[in-house]
Amino acid sequence: MSRVVVISGHPNLEKSHTNKTILNSLADSSPDIEIRRLDQLYPNYNINVDAEQKALLEADIIILQFPFYWYSVPGLLKKWLDDTLSYNFAYGSQGDKLKGKDFILSFTIGGPEESYNPLGYNHFNIEELIKPLEQTAYLTGMNYHPPVYSHRMVYIPGVYNTLENVAQRAQHHCKVLLQQLNHLIHSPEKKLQQFITQWFTQFDDLTHSELYYLSHLSNDVSLHMPEGNFTGHQGFIAWYKKVQSAFKPNCNHQVEQIDIHNSGKDFKVELRVRLVAETHEHSEYQGKPVNILVNETWLGTFNHREEFIIHDYRVTPTAN
Repeated sequence: MSRVVVISGHPNLEKSHTNKTILNSLADSSPDIEIRRLDQLYPNYNINVDAEQKALLEADIIILQFPFYWYSVPGLLKKWLDDTLSYNFAYGSQGDKLKGKDFILSFTIGGPEESYNPLGYNHFNIEELIKPLEQTAYLTGMNYHPPVYSHRMVYIPGVYNTLENVAQRAQHHCKVLLQQLNHLIHSPEKKLQQFITQWFTQFDDLTHSELYYLSHLSNDVSLHMPEGNFTGHQGFIAWYKKVQSAFKPNCNHQVEQIDIHNSGKDFKVELRVRLVAETHEHSEYQGKPVNILVNETWLGTFNHREEFIIHDYRVTPTAN
């Protein structure tokens, strides 16, 4: 299962009637879900950036769980965002550490739904108010998913709501969030992203036999490569030998962009991949290091064992 980290931004979770319930239910649902309570870890707001960045690096899915404070996140969570999503970690020329991770906002709102519209006293809908957080996901290269939020999630004794009502809403909120997580973890797109990572990790080594690759290529696969066109398993083997004779092992394939299109059973995967590698002296590169940017297009399907099989593989060099 994918690793999930939940960043709890409530400044005093023990006094919460809803966020605490949601987090407890999440923790009980799977050992692969890590809950990081910022109120316990950093009561003085001194964020341990190294520890927080490490937790994010180890996660596949990042969830921010918080109460909606003044149309935004609580101050503790804002401090966490400011400190943790630092330059050359989350953004900047080298700030790609969160790229490709899935990002979900999960939050509780005290006011009723009808108040968040142009005629209500809050004037704007929730999607408009959380645009800065959505843009944060885009800037850091994370995959932004629909937020999970619930209204009327505050209890004021004798004035607003009952404990029973807010507890029921919190349980329903967690159920919806877990359904979204389950869909995300087990979706074909997620499996494809994991396969893409594994595929290029194998290619970086360049010493493996062809068996791994052939198990993910159809018998009549069509290969359109810079080295020429090849067909079938024997064609792949011939092309792979050319690659091994040109590049030294321990290459570095950097996947800079992934776009997945699903049309029923068929998938089209569009990739932008940068190859940084050392070359053999007898190759066309004459032993010089290379930094090559290419566009790749895969056409494929999942078989009955839920393994991705590529039917058409195209690699087109592009200008750096």
